Amino acid sequence: MLDLRSVCADLDNVSTRLATRGESYDLGEIAELAKRRSDFLHEIESTRAKINEVNLEIKKRLAQGDTDAIKELGRKTGELKEKVKKIEPGLKDVEIELEDKLMYLPNLPHQSVPIGSDENDNPVIRLHGEKPSFDFKPRPHWEVAEAQEILDLKRAAKLSGSRFGLLLGLGARLERALLQFMMDLHSSRGYLECWPPFLVKREAMEGTGQLPKFENDAFKTVEPEFFLVPTAEVPVTNIHREEILPADTLPRKYVAFTPCFRKEAGAAGKDTRGLIRQHQFDKVELVKFVRPEDSYQELETLVADAEEVLKVLGLHYRVIELCTGDLGFSAAKCYDIEVWMPSQNMYREISSCSNFEDFQARRARIRFKDGKKNRLVHTLNGSGLAIGRTWVAIVENYQQKDGSIVVPEALRPYMGGLEVIDNRET
Repeated sequence: MLDLRSVCADLDNVSTRLATRGESYDLGEIAELAKRRSDFLHEIESTRAKINEVNLEIKKRLAQGDTDAIKELGRKTGELKEKVKKIEPGLKDVEIELEDKLMYLPNLPHQSVPIGSDENDNPVIRLHGEKPSFDFKPRPHWEVAEAQEILDLKRAAKLSGSRFGLLLGLGARLERALLQFMMDLHSSRGYLECWPPFLVKREAMEGTGQLPKFENDAFKTVEPEFFLVPTAEVPVTNIHREEILPADTLPRKYVAFTPCFRKEAGAAGKDTRGLIRQHQFDKVELVKFVRPEDSYQELETLVADAEEVLKVLGLHYRVIELCTGDLGFSAAKCYDIEVWMPSQNMYREISSCSNFEDFQARRARIRFKDGKKNRLVHTLNGSGLAIGRTWVAIVENYQQKDGSIVVPEALRPYMGGLEVIDNRET
């Protein structure tokens, strides 16, 4: 959530920066609500000041034994208190409406974010490795995997409908191997491993910015209401909700695995085959809590930590910077890591690494003690990585002409030493 005082103090600049996202926002309404709130507060404070003055006068009259004056002053105090009671509901209504308006405002893009309309305007920052060469036409992952009987999409649809996958045998083991490999790698780089709940309260979703704007994209239960996590970012960021952290404990770095649940409501007709866009998928997430002055350097190291997974697995990828028009709701700056998919002859997102600055921390009230002052932390998160898409990338990039799949060397210890997935030999 944006800081109300900063918004009202520089309406034109805030409006201009938000407009670069490609949407218009009525900040005039927020400014008007802020003024009404200020007027209510001023009236309440001035009335309470008058109550204090009358109470002081009552004390004087008590000392003098002036009962008539005391009775009149008591009546006046009652009137003033009644006035405050009548004003307070109006103040509460304005504050609720004002908070609701602010909850729908996205974060301000950082000044370094390139201006652009959509994904076509995202600049490429760097590439790593070389595209694999094949002496045959590479097949899509679902064809390779179904031929090896490690993926069954038809039975998954029978169980749950479209956009679900059923991994079998070495396919399931490869998923588990990737999970363990990623958790071990990030733990070795200073991230504290945690295993959070997969169901969260509404407040947790609000804290990271998924609600209220994107409620239609979320799966939830009723009686009691819980939301199935769309990413580990939600429970892990909310670990420190409403806390004040000691400054010397920053940065705090967490790595967590969760399944992720998304309706993909805005992706109708996209990636309907295979495992690219699922309602349920596995992901390893990196989350950081840092001092504001360190957050952009921490973003660069976060991206490097996510990249390391692909480097060790020997997968070709590129890093792009998201332009203002493609930036996520809560992010001030974001890099996407895109892995090469041979069958599609294109790069596909496998990680998003974002700096939210104090946007989430203000919503979730996460602060740190800086001397005598309490300051909002900056929060960052990034996929490290999306396990399902990494599984897909391995199947596509390591497929062989005979239909087998070479297991990347780094994963072999997690696969019982297996070098090749080939069910003709098992």
